[in-house]
Amino acid sequence: MTVDAHHHVWDLSVRDQDWIPEHSPIRRDFTLADLEPEARAAGVDRTVLVQTITVPEETPEFLALAASHDLIAGVVGWTDLTRPDVADELARLRELPGGHHLKGIRHQVQAEPDPDWLLRPDVRRGLAAVAAAGLVYDLIVLPHHLPACAKAAATLPELTFVLDHLAKPPIASGTLAPWSSGLQALAALPNTTAKLSGLLTEASVTWTVTDLRPYTDTALQAFGPSRLMFGSDWPVCTERAAYGEVLDITRELTGDLSPAERTQLFGATATRVYDL
Repeated sequence: MTVDAHHHVWDLSVRDQDWIPEHSPIRRDFTLADLEPEARAAGVDRTVLVQTITVPEETPEFLALAASHDLIAGVVGWTDLTRPDVADELARLRELPGGHHLKGIRHQVQAEPDPDWLLRPDVRRGLAAVAAAGLVYDLIVLPHHLPACAKAAATLPELTFVLDHLAKPPIASGTLAPWSSGLQALAALPNTTAKLSGLLTEASVTWTVTDLRPYTDTALQAFGPSRLMFGSDWPVCTERAAYGEVLDITRELTGDLSPAERTQLFGATATRVYDL
């Protein structure tokens, strides 16, 4: 069972993706009909669809999409963690068509000017509600947010945190510190996991597998394969490589793992963490 724990879809006629530059090759529609043949050809059995835009309408749309397509096993959606009735809103989302596919919540912390946004009392109250609902919390952050991520995870041991894209390490520059120490501090907490995802777009346009290896090796040493999961980050990844290539690159980078460890990284970890 191979699981892609991180991908997106969008339709620009429904909603603009204002984070995509005007002349980017990914500034077009990407639908599940585009992804499915590529995923099936690559041997991917199930996926986790992840939020892109901070609007309340997207999550119900994703849940309905998951309800009508067996490829999507889980959805990481968005809701305003700071709203006083966040627990009621999470319950409402789970009652919608496809609501049982809601597995986690994510907020674009990387866009927040406050590096300690996760530690605000109203945010921590929302995170506690996510935990109480039996959901996980995906962290989309940059390296300088990692200390706050670790503090949040330490104060909410009942909540599982999933680090997306390894906090976007500076692969293009080839530097490891201080990203590596921040990652290790987060990984030291037992309620944290991470995705080997989104790394290609942090590398230079002339990237090689050798450029990526120090970062994936650091993650493997910090988290271990039982707390790491593969994610394609499709269609963002297509700026650097096709869907099947991303999977092949990740397999090459993790080629020293045992068969049992590869089973965890490419499926079992995501299945357990997201309760797929």
